Amino acid sequence: MLSSTQRDLIKATIPLLETGGEALTKHFYGLMLTESDAARPLFNPVHQLSGDQPRALANAVLMYAKNIDRLEALGPLVGQIVAKHVALQVLPEHYPIVGHYLLRAIREVLGPEVATDEIIDAWGTAYQMLADLLIGAEESAYAANESAPGGWRGARSFRVADKVRESAEITSFHLLPVDGATVVDFQPGQYIGLKLQLDGQEVRRNYSLSRAADGRGYRISVKREDMGKVSNHLHDKVQVGDTLELFAPAGDFTLVAGERPIALISGGVGITPTLPMLEHALASGRQVHFIHCARNGQVHAFRDFIADKQKQHPQLRSYTCYSDALPGDKADADGLLSRELLEQWLPAERDVEAYFLGPKPFMAQVKKLLRDVGVPETQSHYEFFGPAAALEA
Repeated sequence: MLSSTQRDLIKATIPLLETGGEALTKHFYGLMLTESDAARPLFNPVHQLSGDQPRALANAVLMYAKNIDRLEALGPLVGQIVAKHVALQVLPEHYPIVGHYLLRAIREVLGPEVATDEIIDAWGTAYQMLADLLIGAEESAYAANESAPGGWRGARSFRVADKVRESAEITSFHLLPVDGATVVDFQPGQYIGLKLQLDGQEVRRNYSLSRAADGRGYRISVKREDMGKVSNHLHDKVQVGDTLELFAPAGDFTLVAGERPIALISGGVGITPTLPMLEHALASGRQVHFIHCARNGQVHAFRDFIADKQKQHPQLRSYTCYSDALPGDKADADGLLSRELLEQWLPAERDVEAYFLGPKPFMAQVKKLLRDVGVPETQSHYEFFGPAAALEA
């Protein structure tokens, strides 16, 4: 438990975290991912190269320090962290590793004159307090997954029952459990964790579930990324009949219950979690405005699926926007999504629940546009495929 003196010491480091937090977290990841074999599989190196992971951690550490007296003010941040950890199977034994390298990074970056023994002790206590909170929440999630019908703890073997090319960039993998038993249900918008052995090293990744739950299996739809070691392996090497190791579904980006119309706005591979959301909303009779943005028709996945749904459900309105259309492409608009297009495509009454996903610049723009056209910010929902970050237009 933190003493009042330790709380004051934590607060005293806030200005340092505001100006140098990212340098600290970059050093932390550099140390840990170089030296710790146990921690390395939990992190995507692409997010290190882009700076997204250090930036996200720096923001989280800063928010923790600023709210050290009232952790409830962290709000959804804790839930987002827990969901990501559960999908990747972060376990109690991982926390001492992270704590060791975090304290070491604080001392090495800030220097002994600033990072005194008292400061290190205070941050060590604060870290353990947060670790205990997360460990408890994660164990509750693991236990719930294990006890649910069709649930499990840890990794479970699934067979690739089908592999379907959805566009020039996205391929779907239909996965059935090797043991033939049922699989745990999931909420639309959630994702699963995948564990692989590549070049003798373990790697773990999260992928959105792209089809409504049916109790028999799952589907993930993976975009080939230029620097994506795992996505390229899945596209090029994994074939029908192969076995993959999956962790149970997790995630808190899910539909808000109610009768309000829903707007599902996606860019690129951001379409994947909106598909089970769409199926669920249509089954409940809710009005849906489905807006998808892609570069062109070649990379536009699930176009026929959405068209079929529109024929079956009169309450569905679907629109496409191509930023770099090819000859022969047919879309409802060319160029980037704009305020004018949203004004036309959303219901006149802006009392909607809006969900949006895609590349970060796209999401930042959509967040601003939704606010500009009058959608309440409390009804504007989003999630990052990678590390969480602030959305600035």
